[in-house]
Amino acid sequence: MGNHEDILIKKASGKEEYFSFQKLRNSLIKSNATFDEAEDIVQSLKAQIHQGISTKKIYSMAFRLLKKQSTDNASRYYLKQGIMELGPSGFPFEKYIAELFKAEGHATENGVILQGNCVTHEIDVICRKEDTIMLMECKYKNIGGISVDVKVPLYIHSRFQDIVEHGKIFEFHKNFKGWIVTNSRFTDDALKFGKCRGINLLGWDYPKTKSLKDIIDETGLYPITCLATLTQVEKNAFLERGVVLARDICKNRRIFERLGTKNTRIEAIMKESEKLCSK
Repeated sequence: MGNHEDILIKKASGKEEYFSFQKLRNSLIKSNATFDEAEDIVQSLKAQIHQGISTKKIYSMAFRLLKKQSTDNASRYYLKQGIMELGPSGFPFEKYIAELFKAEGHATENGVILQGNCVTHEIDVICRKEDTIMLMECKYKNIGGISVDVKVPLYIHSRFQDIVEHGKIFEFHKNFKGWIVTNSRFTDDALKFGKCRGINLLGWDYPKTKSLKDIIDETGLYPITCLATLTQVEKNAFLERGVVLARDICKNRRIFERLGTKNTRIEAIMKESEKLCSK
């Protein structure tokens, strides 16, 4: 097959772009694969990547090859898809975001009702630290290629303003920060509006210096849905019981026993979880 300039692939959004073997290689290395391991996968895929192939198909093929090399590296590579499996409702994602900020020293709550000047509002995540309170609205996407557009921060800004105008949140806190968190991306207009109105935006790859992906990789707080050794039934069983972090697998061995998971598999899952969550 020719150079990447010759191969147009289809993204989840439906747009086409030229394929880059270097980009694939880098993504594998960021998942903790060695250069040689990443290169083996790239060389294996060269003959299979063709005009019009989807990024999802390429990703799936790379994931299977990486899983043969290392399950914990495959789990890191599966992060984006794993977060999309925190569903079908958005609540596990909201709980997961609360866990990420709890690790940074915040006291967190999910699904809190706050009084506004006009109406009441249910807030997905509330974070408190010292004299600051942060209200977070989560926009979970279980399908790739769908961005958060400007209508979302427009709407959420009005909700935050209603709560701020009521004033009760300032009884115990000096500072207020509004956040919108998504596992997807923001449109340019959404980013402009958020910056203009002082809303903190956190997306899959935004901001560049501390995106959602960066925070997860730095903390090692991967969702259980990333684990390559877990079946979908096992993932669902943990989510139904409110377990969203891979590191908490070890504390919930009884769930495996109820599901009839063999001891050899349980040990393999525990081992993968420990390796994945070590920073």
